Amino acid sequence: MPVRLFLNGGDPAHPRNPNEFEPVPANGRTPPSSVARGGPLAPLRSLAIASKHPHFSTLLVVAVLFSLPRSIAEAATLRGTMLDPDGRAVARARLAITSPLIGSRETLTDATGTFRFDHIPEGSYEVLPLVDGFRADPLIVRVAADQEQVVTVRLRITALSESIVVTASQIERPLSQTAESLTVLTKDDFAGRQLESVTDALRLVPGLGVTRSGGRGALTSIFPRGGESDFTLVLVDGFPINLFGGGLDFSMLPIEDIERIETVRGPQSALFGANAIGSVVQIVTGQGAGPLFGGLLEGGSFETTRLAARTQGAQRGWSWSLGGERFASDGFTGATRATNERVSNDDSLLKHASAGLGWAGGQGDIRARARWTTSDRGFPGPFGSDPRGFFGGVDRISRGETEARLFSISGSRAWGTAVRTRVQAGHFKQHGMFVSSFGSSTSDTRRSTVRVQADVIGRGGIDLSGGTEVQREQAASTFITGAQFQEIPIERRIVGSFAEARYGQNGRLFITGGVRVEHIRRNGLEPNPSIFSPRPAFDANVVTSVNPKISGAFFVAPPSDRGWTKLRLSAGTGIRPPDAFEIAFTDNPSLKPERSRSLEVGAEQAFLAGRFVFEGTAFFNQYDDLIVAVGRSLRDASRFRTDNISNARARGVEISAAWRSTQGLHVRTGYTWLDTEILAVDRSGSAPPPFTPGDPLLRRPRHQGYIDALFVRGGLTSFARLKARGPALDVEPSFGATFGLFNAAGFGVIDIGAAAELTRHLEIFGRIDNVSDRFYEEALGFPAIGRSLTIGIRVASPR
Repeated sequence: MPVRLFLNGGDPAHPRNPNEFEPVPANGRTPPSSVARGGPLAPLRSLAIASKHPHFSTLLVVAVLFSLPRSIAEAATLRGTMLDPDGRAVARARLAITSPLIGSRETLTDATGTFRFDHIPEGSYEVLPLVDGFRADPLIVRVAADQEQVVTVRLRITALSESIVVTASQIERPLSQTAESLTVLTKDDFAGRQLESVTDALRLVPGLGVTRSGGRGALTSIFPRGGESDFTLVLVDGFPINLFGGGLDFSMLPIEDIERIETVRGPQSALFGANAIGSVVQIVTGQGAGPLFGGLLEGGSFETTRLAARTQGAQRGWSWSLGGERFASDGFTGATRATNERVSNDDSLLKHASAGLGWAGGQGDIRARARWTTSDRGFPGPFGSDPRGFFGGVDRISRGETEARLFSISGSRAWGTAVRTRVQAGHFKQHGMFVSSFGSSTSDTRRSTVRVQADVIGRGGIDLSGGTEVQREQAASTFITGAQFQEIPIERRIVGSFAEARYGQNGRLFITGGVRVEHIRRNGLEPNPSIFSPRPAFDANVVTSVNPKISGAFFVAPPSDRGWTKLRLSAGTGIRPPDAFEIAFTDNPSLKPERSRSLEVGAEQAFLAGRFVFEGTAFFNQYDDLIVAVGRSLRDASRFRTDNISNARARGVEISAAWRSTQGLHVRTGYTWLDTEILAVDRSGSAPPPFTPGDPLLRRPRHQGYIDALFVRGGLTSFARLKARGPALDVEPSFGATFGLFNAAGFGVIDIGAAAELTRHLEIFGRIDNVSDRFYEEALGFPAIGRSLTIGIRVASPR
C-alpha cells in the first residue's frame, strides 16, 4: 500500500500527465423495438442487448423516452404554507416532497409562504423543508387520486439542516433517516464561508485527509479514513468522473454551479460498484426550484481572479440550469527557501461550463445534463522543504493541460402506486497533455455508463430496489504501447447487478441491506518487448466480486422539541480494479481488484431542541490484495513484478459538533483521530521496502480537525475558520520513498472573511486566507499558499 502512492502516479515530485489512467467506451447492438414493449421492465429488457450496440448509450435514451408517461392525467395536488418559528410566512424557501414512486421534487414558496405540487401520483409523501438552519417535525401525507391535500410546515431552528440525499441507498432519502457516516454541504455553506473549490468544502468533512501539492490549482488528493488517494469514487449527478482505476485530481472540480456535496465515508461498492472502496463524493448540480440567478467577480493576491455566473429555474414542469466559471492565478512568484531562486511556472487556469434541461410531471421525469472543464497548470516542482539537499532548481518547463466532458441523461416512471423504473445513461471523456524536459505525452479516458433500476414499495414497511449497471471504459497513454511500440488502449467492461431492501418502522428504526455482484472483464492485451519492463501477451481476464453492505439506525429518543438520540451501525466491503499503468507495466496477467472491509458504529445526540448536535463515530478498516511492486526483498511472496500481496489497516474516531444560536451564530467543529498500519505482505513477514510492518501509511496524520464559525445578522455575514493537522510521514520530495522517509510538520491555519448586502441582489465580500502568513506544506516540499487577500462582489436572487 505505501508504495502505491507512486505506482499510481500520486508522487507530485514526478508529475506526469495527470490523466494517465483513463477510459473509452466500447460497443454493442440492440434492436430499437426491444424497448418499446412497455411495462415496468421495458428498460431492463433492453439493457442486456443494448450493451453490445455501438451506440448503446443512445439506445438507453430511447428506453428512457419509452419509460415516460403518456399523459399527466393524475390530478392529485399537495399544497400548503411554510411558517417560521414565530408563525410568520417564509417566502422563497426551498421545499421538497419525497417518495419511492417519484424520488424527490422541489419547489419554492411564493411571497406569501405558500407552495404547491400539482399532477403528482397517488401515494404517500414526506414533506421536507430545505432551509439552511431549520428543520420541521416529520410530516408524511397521503394523497389520493383527484384529491387536494393542504398542510402546514412549521420550522424550528436546528444546528443540522435537513436534506434529501441520494448517496446513502438506492433511492432518495431524508438525511435524518440514514445510518451511514454522511456529511452534506450546501450552496449556502459555500457562499457564507466563501469557499472557492470543492477541495475547500471537503476539508470540512471528518475522516477525509486533503492533500494539495502546492498552491491553487495544484494536484489535490483525498485520503478517506486511511485509504489510498484513488479510493474515493466521485459522482456528478450519479455519473462517475474518476479516471480508469479510480484516480482523480480534485483541483479539477469548481464549485459555483453545485447545489450540494454529499460525502459518505466507508466502502460503498454494494451501491456503486468499482472504485467505491473507501468513500463516495456525490456532486449534485442545481436544477429547478426557481427562477434563481447568481454570479460573482473576485480578485486578490497572487494575481488571482475568479468570474462565475449561473441560473436555474422551473416553469410548467420544465426545469433548466446554466452556469460558467473562470479561475486564474499566477501562484507563488517569490524566492525558494533552499536556493533563493525566483519561482515561476506556478500559474493555473481553470474554465468550466455546465447546462441542464429537464421535465417532470405526472408519473415521470427526464433530465439531461452536460459539463465541460478545462485546466492549464504549471508544475514548478518541490521548491519548499529539501531534507536531503536534492532540489535541482525550479522546473520552468513542465505543464499539464486537461479537458474533461460529461454528458448524461436520466428518466424515471412510476407504474401504478407501487413500482418505479429508472434509466440512466452517460458518457465521460477526459484528455490530457503533459510537457516536460523529457518531451510531451498524452493520455485519454473514456467511459460509457448505462444503469437501469426498479424500485418497489412492499408491504410491512419493506421497500425493494434492484437493477443492473454496465460500464465500458478505455484508457490510453503515450507510455502504454504494444508489440511495435505503437500506442494501444486498455479496455474493460464492468457489469454490476445489485439488489437492496429497506425497512422502516414508526419513524424510529431504519435498516438497509444490499449486495452487488460485479463482473469485470479486461480485454486481451498484446505483448510489449520493452527491455526495461517487458510484458507478455495477456488473454482476456474475468473477475467476479461480491460486495455486501448492511446498515441500521435507531432513534432511542425520536426528534422532539427537546432533541433526539440516534444510534448507527454499518458494515460493508469495497473494491478498486487495477488502473491502466498497473495493467500495462506488469507481467502478471491476473491482477485482481484491491479490497476493503469496514465496520463502523456511531451515535448522534441533539440538545436544546436540536440547536446543539454532537456526533461520534468509530471505524475499523482492513485493506487487502493491494497491488505493489515485488522486488528482490519480496521475491518469495510472488513470481511476478507486481502482485496483489500487500495489506494494511486503519482505525479511527471521528467527532463532530454543531451549535446554532437564535441570534445568527453557527459554530461547528470536527476532529479525526486516525491510526494506520502497514501489515506484512502475503506469504512473507516483510513489508514493501523501505517500510517495515507496523509503519504508518504515508500522508495520513494521526490528528486533524477544524473549527468553523459563521455569523449572519441582517445583511452582514462573517466567518472565521481554523484548520489544523498533526505531523505525517512523507517521502523525499524530489525522488520519492527510495531516498528516505521524513516527518512532515503539522500546522494550524486561520482564515477569516465578511460580506455585506448593498441591495437585495448585491453584496460585497472579502476574506483573508492564512491570516498569519504561516509557512506550511500539506505535501512535503510543496509550499501551500501564504497570506492571501481576496475581495469581490456577488449578485444573487434572494433565497
